[in-house]
Amino acid sequence: MTEFVLVAGAKLGAWAWDEVVAELRAAGHGAHALTLSGLAEKRGMPAGQQTHVQDIVDAVEQLDLRDVVLVGHSYSGIPVGQAAERIGDRLARVVYVDASVPADGKSFLWGWDSDGVRAAIAENGGFWQAFSAEDLQGQGLTEEQIDRIVRGATAHPGASLTEPAVLTRSPAELPATYVKCLLDWPEPSDEVAELLKSETWNLVELDTGHWPMFSQPRELARILRESAVAP
Repeated sequence: MTEFVLVAGAKLGAWAWDEVVAELRAAGHGAHALTLSGLAEKRGMPAGQQTHVQDIVDAVEQLDLRDVVLVGHSYSGIPVGQAAERIGDRLARVVYVDASVPADGKSFLWGWDSDGVRAAIAENGGFWQAFSAEDLQGQGLTEEQIDRIVRGATAHPGASLTEPAVLTRSPAELPATYVKCLLDWPEPSDEVAELLKSETWNLVELDTGHWPMFSQPRELARILRESAVAP
């Protein structure tokens, strides 16, 4: 039985995976959705990126999980990618869902025009403010799904976005699936395209927006199940 450990992106908690978790468990797999420090029911806690990495490692070790598929969405690809190399032979695969990927010494805010995010963190007491409905438009979500995300989202601890990743080897060395959500942007980033040259990585495209756990949970669960048996 594969054990899926699912970590949602910025501003979201374990609740974001409810429908995907139900699909995975119905198929006979273990499914464990995590809330990172400072978010959802853990809101308000200061947390850096390494705190989030440790959240994931601790969950895997405390539950004594084996044959683990770590799933990181959006921001959480960065702590998930770091945790993947720290859980050793417990890891079966990493799945990056329209996610950022870690690079040693680089933060989530590296490599794109993030000045607005940095300013928002400074103006909001060290947190990146929660979603507005406008942030979620054009991503294949219904109005009901948008409302659910807005109501459930919380401000995100800024230090986790500005601290650098710490890696001892390239993510290309670990088996991985990258799920590219086409409505968000049709092509993988240059960094992801480079990693996809690895024989241990494969690309799956999903015709939806950046939050597929809401817009296409059943299809996303299918992709996750198939990733567990990918070569």
